[in-house]
Amino acid sequence: MLQSKAILISLRIVSAIVSILVQAFLVILQSTYQHSYDIVKAHTATTMVVTEIYTSQRATTTMKQSGLAEKSSSHLSDWPNSCGFQSEDEQRLPVQLRVVGSIPSYAAGTLYRTGPGKYKVDTKDGKQVAMSHWFDGFNQVHRFQISLSTDTDSATTVYYNSRRTCDGLIENIRKTGRLQGFSFGQKRDPCQSFFSKLVTTFSPSSLIGVDSQNVGVTLSVNMPSYPSSVSGSVTNETDSKNRVKTLINKTDAAQYQEIDPETLEPIGIASQASLHPDLKGPLSAAHAKSCPVTSDVYNFNLEISKDATYRIFCASASTQKTTVLATITDAPAAYLHSLFLTQNYVVLCIWGSHFAYRGVSMLYNRNILDSIKPTDPTKPTRWYVIDHSAAKRGVVATYETPAFYCFHTINAYEEPSLSSPGQTDIVADLIRYDDLSVLHRFYYENLTSEAPGASRYLGQKGDAARAQLARYRLLSIPGTADKKGKPGKAIEVFRVPRGLSLELPTMNGTYTTKKHRYIYGVTDRGSSSFFDGLGKFDTETQTTIHWQEKAQTAGEPIFVLNPEGKEEDDGVLLSVVLDGYKEKSYLLCLDAKNLKEVGRAEVDGVVGFGFHGIHVPYQRIGKVNVMDV
Repeated sequence: MLQSKAILISLRIVSAIVSILVQAFLVILQSTYQHSYDIVKAHTATTMVVTEIYTSQRATTTMKQSGLAEKSSSHLSDWPNSCGFQSEDEQRLPVQLRVVGSIPSYAAGTLYRTGPGKYKVDTKDGKQVAMSHWFDGFNQVHRFQISLSTDTDSATTVYYNSRRTCDGLIENIRKTGRLQGFSFGQKRDPCQSFFSKLVTTFSPSSLIGVDSQNVGVTLSVNMPSYPSSVSGSVTNETDSKNRVKTLINKTDAAQYQEIDPETLEPIGIASQASLHPDLKGPLSAAHAKSCPVTSDVYNFNLEISKDATYRIFCASASTQKTTVLATITDAPAAYLHSLFLTQNYVVLCIWGSHFAYRGVSMLYNRNILDSIKPTDPTKPTRWYVIDHSAAKRGVVATYETPAFYCFHTINAYEEPSLSSPGQTDIVADLIRYDDLSVLHRFYYENLTSEAPGASRYLGQKGDAARAQLARYRLLSIPGTADKKGKPGKAIEVFRVPRGLSLELPTMNGTYTTKKHRYIYGVTDRGSSSFFDGLGKFDTETQTTIHWQEKAQTAGEPIFVLNPEGKEEDDGVLLSVVLDGYKEKSYLLCLDAKNLKEVGRAEVDGVVGFGFHGIHVPYQRIGKVNVMDV
């Protein structure tokens, strides 16, 4: 009996200690992200939490076991892609590229690309540190300057330069042999104790400088309300005509990195709290939405505390002020990469990527991926509709659909209601998955063509990690604000077979918030360990046409409008492609109607497999463009 009482008392003490630690973590985590990152120069300290990664010996052993440190004798499906994940090439000064064929004059402008360049760092003691997940690769920005040509053989000339934007972080890893800060999916030392992790999580960081953060998933041009200290820094004549005043790197953290539009040098760091003091949470969507009419930018900020708080906000292009449109407190904290925008509404979709233990799991895991609970098919996806019109009525409706996971929304628009005359339906297109398998697929040990895990997701066994393009319809948006009633009815209009679906979806940007027909993206039809082509999906005929060539790995296709065109698909697609055989990249230009090649600009090196890009047209001289992807 005494022994039982002693055990009971011990358990109560342990429980009390754990409870205190959890509450302390919530307070510290929240206070950490309440700090506003003012614009800083190269020697300004930016406080970040510190974590340990593998010891160098453990990392080397793990890489050998996974096949990342030792090359295999052949590439999966004779489709080599490994050099696209580990590119050491950097071209700081612009060089002219050889153009084969012709890139049309209306494509003149600047194409920016951002995303990982490499994922391995050699340390000063002769060992190597490697990132585990594609989303944690070290960021590099690329700039393709497409200029009007005086050469009669080609309508344009192309210049290229690039720069890594996290050299401070890379140098710190080289010196210390460890990664500082939270990551998306870095695998940690499983032998380290919980309390050791607790101590290192809240240790002060030695990282300083604007290039000490790994920021780079999407890009914004001339983002409203951003507190740039380098206004009007553009000096290049072509960029001046494009009116690129600020170029911002973004990620799923509520943090921005400003980079020089010409040299691509990092010049500032800021947080969303610098836009509005209430935007103090640590997470946001990498894909904000920009209104094609007003140029206003919409996004959310997620504050993690006892209860998750989502603040949906608008950064106004006309006033340069940021307004919180709505606050949501009845939804679970979740990893959300994007959202929707229509003419009158913002739609925040809380899909099946909820954080475990209200986000406290990040304390132990120190990354996002391991802190997300598996998608629960019994818990529906909830859609929140927020009025952003002049009325600004906050949340006006909620809807539910069966559970799914999503990276990328595509577009949303309003139509007369099918069920209630006089009311409005919202039609929303997105890329869906049944669960989180795709996030786990993106470990390097599964992606590089030489790794033993490269075949892990081939064929039907990889179907769960393959995209399905889907359309949903939110029926009868109410005319008055929601009064905590039951969620409304939403229906799935169609779901496209995996073989016809796309990822990294793009479209003709002039159709944003309008009814569109065509969607472009990369394809994954099982020909390689990674993406294997480009596709164009027709929402009316439910068909897809493809561009695919052996060992040519294409990135996100960016649509460039032909200003003299009459149809939605009058224009070209620009995509950075790796030739796996030559180990060289090129900028591919396809006719957006039929995906036939019209030209390419060849790079004398490898452009790493990045995430997203943005094209700033040369023609738009008379206005300041706000562009967000």
